[in-house]
This record gives sequence, C-alpha cells and structure tokens, in this order.
Amino acid sequence: MSAKPTEDPLVNKALPNGILPPNFELPYPDKPELITANLLKLFDLTPDPRIKFVMKNLTIQFLTTVGQTCTPIRQEFILLSDVLGVSALVDAINNPPVKGATESSVLGPFFTEDAPDIEQGGSIASEGKGQYMYVEGTVRSTDGTPIPDAVIETWEADESGSYDTQYKDRDHPDCRGRLRTDKDGRFGYRAVTPVAYPIPGDGPVGELLITIGRHNLRPNHLHFMVEKSGFRKLVTSLYPDGDPFLSTDAVFGVKKNLVVKLEEVNDDAEARKRGFPKGGSFKLLKYDVVLVPLDEAKAALEEFSKQRAKNAAA
Repeated sequence: MSAKPTEDPLVNKALPNGILPPNFELPYPDKPELITANLLKLFDLTPDPRIKFVMKNLTIQFLTTVGQTCTPIRQEFILLSDVLGVSALVDAINNPPVKGATESSVLGPFFTEDAPDIEQGGSIASEGKGQYMYVEGTVRSTDGTPIPDAVIETWEADESGSYDTQYKDRDHPDCRGRLRTDKDGRFGYRAVTPVAYPIPGDGPVGELLITIGRHNLRPNHLHFMVEKSGFRKLVTSLYPDGDPFLSTDAVFGVKKNLVVKLEEVNDDAEARKRGFPKGGSFKLLKYDVVLVPLDEAKAALEEFSKQRAKNAAA
C-alpha cells in the first residue's frame, strides 16, 4: 500500500483501519447480482452474530448520524451507499455493458464542480503532489469513429492518498481538471501516479466497517467523466494492476476491463518534452475511451430490463 499516514495538522487524513484483506478473493462485480453477493460474503466476516444480523437492518439512528456528518464537501451518505454496494449496483443496472464500450464505475464522494479547465498536455496536479504520470488516448464511438470536442473531467488523490477536499486549508482545486479532445478525438495530460488509500474512517461509515470486520481501502485509481452530445455520459475509473485491494475494493468499483497497465518511461528528455518540470522518469497510461451512442444505450437498457424481468419470473 502506497498511502502513508501523516501528522500534518492541515490534513483531514484518512488512515487505514488496520484490517487486512480477507483470505479469499471476490469475483469482480461485472454483473449486478455479483455486487450484492459480494457484500453478503463480506458481511460473513462480522465476528459478532448479533451485529451481523443488525447490519442487514440498518437503524434509523445510524442513518441520522450519517446525515449529520455530511457537509458541502463531505458526502457521508454517498460513502455509505458506496461501501454497501448500492452505488455500484445502481450504476450497473442503469448502465448495462455494451460490447466494446468502456464500462462505468462509481462516482465516489470526492467529485467537485470546480475543476479547472486545462489545455492538451496540461497538468491536473500541482508540482510535488506525486510521481509523474502522463495519460493519453482517444475517445471513440463504438464503431471506432473518433469523437472530437468531448469533455473529459478527471480527478484523483495525491501521493499521500488524500483528495484536495480533505485538506483543511483548501483554497483551490488540485489533482483535478477538465479538458476537451482535439479534432481527432485525442487527449493527453499530466497527472500523478495513483496510490491506494483509505476512505474516511472518522465518521459513522468508518465505524461501520470496523464493526463488521471490513478494511476501508480503495485500490489505486484515476477518475474519468466523459461527455459528448449524442452519447451516454460515462463515469468511470481506471485501476492500475498489481494493487492488493483490487478484488476487495471497499466500494465495489473495480471491473475487470477497467484494470490497466502502466508503462515505466525512463527517459529524462521525453519527460521534459511532455512538460514535467523535473524530468526524470514517469509512468505512462495509455487508454482509449469508447462511448455508447444514445440509441445503442437505450437498446441495451431495454434488453437488460427484459432479461431481468425474465429471470425474476423464472
């Protein structure tokens, strides 16, 4: 795990809760029914039988506490929805996979509306926020046609595993940005290499995870939101491989085809050419985003709904 605890008084730091990954792996939640099945398997880790029962019947008092923890930049209810698998389940039902298209993933509680606009090749992270990484690719339709002027919003945690909203002295957005694809559908920007990090554990959701014996770690990832008129809006994340928390992500966000490989580029001249001030080496993430036209998305949703109804009647 790359995220490191910090004693910086200016950081609302989330810390690992000390619980290790379970001694079993869960199937990636590529199908809606697997999300709930995985959650139920994780509930079996709860050491206290009474608590295990109570967890299936959340109390009004607990939900009230969750609501009281929410602030304009801290969404504890979203976090609760995430760790219970509800966010992933709703996302999977509303966005059934289309062959060849990039799959969706959970939005997470750290999205904000104030991401700055950056140019092609610009940086979403201020200097010193982590190991250099360059992200590049093309946004295409399912038929392979490049999509120009698509809006890409992207955000991530820094090398300590903290989002900018977790810093008490936050006065501007960092490690987040918004850019548009060029006339050929291409995009490229500078970021920092993602690290695994704990979701906030100082509220009722954090206490919940400890009570039921679940770790609060998310594997390393980079968030994407891609929009273009005429296409289904895509909210997703990319997950570099090799992370020990991939199959037991605390919020059930990882899907197999969202796991990617990072290339190591040890070329000082190339690093400087791409705009990294200190040069040296950097990670390279290459990924083509494939959006679904609205008519295809509608057809996929109708077919998925029919299949669910058929399965329910069986």
